[in-house]
Amino acid sequence: MGYILFNIGPIPIHGYGLMIGIGIVAAVLLIMLRAKSAGLDPDKAWGIVFWSTIVGFGGGKLMYMIVEHEQLIKDPMSVIGSSGFVVYGGIIAGLIFAFAYSKIKKLSFMKYIDLFMPGLSVGQGFGRLGCLMAGCCYGRHAHAGEWGIIFPEGCMAPSGVSLIPTQVYSSIGNFAIAAALIIVDYAMRKRGRTPGTILCLYLVLYGVGRFVIEIFRNDVRGSVGVLSTSQFISIFMVAAAIIIYIIQRIRTFRAKTYSN
Repeated sequence: MGYILFNIGPIPIHGYGLMIGIGIVAAVLLIMLRAKSAGLDPDKAWGIVFWSTIVGFGGGKLMYMIVEHEQLIKDPMSVIGSSGFVVYGGIIAGLIFAFAYSKIKKLSFMKYIDLFMPGLSVGQGFGRLGCLMAGCCYGRHAHAGEWGIIFPEGCMAPSGVSLIPTQVYSSIGNFAIAAALIIVDYAMRKRGRTPGTILCLYLVLYGVGRFVIEIFRNDVRGSVGVLSTSQFISIFMVAAAIIIYIIQRIRTFRAKTYSN
């Protein structure tokens, strides 16, 4: 769980970075595999994934800078130069860019984004394992009867005390969401589904799961009233998913009606 897993010559290999890298590779492989089975162009899918990933990392860092704006003012490099990253910032930035990219390239945004969501969730699952290794995103103190993890010195989490492993729960949750999305997508594809269904299902499952896991976290991550920043965003994510799904259902119904 330490920062450095091993060294390759003079180059230290950090657990967090390694898991992020594995997560990206796993996500891309899954997306490319699903692109072929869905009858979509893998090259076009790769273009969206590649640029959305880069923009997503930028969005995650920007959101972190916003959340840590007070520290940013005091010591800019402690925030800009850190490994701090807000997942929701990356998701929002990546989705916005993917939408714009799809419009420019005249691609069906909903079809391609439905394709991507299980891969995104898999990537997040590995990313949370990286958080476990770095000790970030840690939970509150584990009470009697609760499963806890004691982090060693050198991690971002407090050492020597038993903490709820929120990183592990988040990772399991993300992998479970990915599996659920794939199963639902496969089941609905046979009888036809509304474009955007998988996107909306992801937003609901991740939004609800993230809201709950935030209750057990104990790291500094910003707040909006009594809610953490991520809980606040989660509410809007779930609401957006419901609205998008309703709009897409109406569009699909109208298209079928006019075609008849």
